[in-house]
Amino acid sequence: MYEMKPEYHTGIAFIDEEHKHLFELAEQTYQLLKEEFIPDKYDNIKEVLTELKDYTVTHFANEEAYMESIRYKRLTTQRLQHRKFIQKLEEIDIEELLENEQQRSIEEILEFLTDWLRYHILENDVLIGKD
Repeated sequence: MYEMKPEYHTGIAFIDEEHKHLFELAEQTYQLLKEEFIPDKYDNIKEVLTELKDYTVTHFANEEAYMESIRYKRLTTQRLQHRKFIQKLEEIDIEELLENEQQRSIEEILEFLTDWLRYHILENDVLIGKD
């Protein structure tokens, strides 16, 4: 369901590869949502969130370094959006989140990630390759 389609390509190879991994994490989350034979998904959800947090920090640092190198005029806006994303991830209290139904928790994570991939990459990151 989640795949890196051509409209998400920035034309910058390393950024596209890193975005591809974000789509893979979204797909992993989606598959976890659909998995019926794992009664307790706590460890899986925690693992996905941890990898998502760690990976986005690295990805944003790489992306921002590239934007600095080309003197990208929207760098400040990008940085602010990246910080908000990381802050949102850090605000997710896995214990509290999972006190609720696990399926609903996975849906919330997936919805957040989907919105980010759609909005941020399509509306902002694709412009980096056009600057």
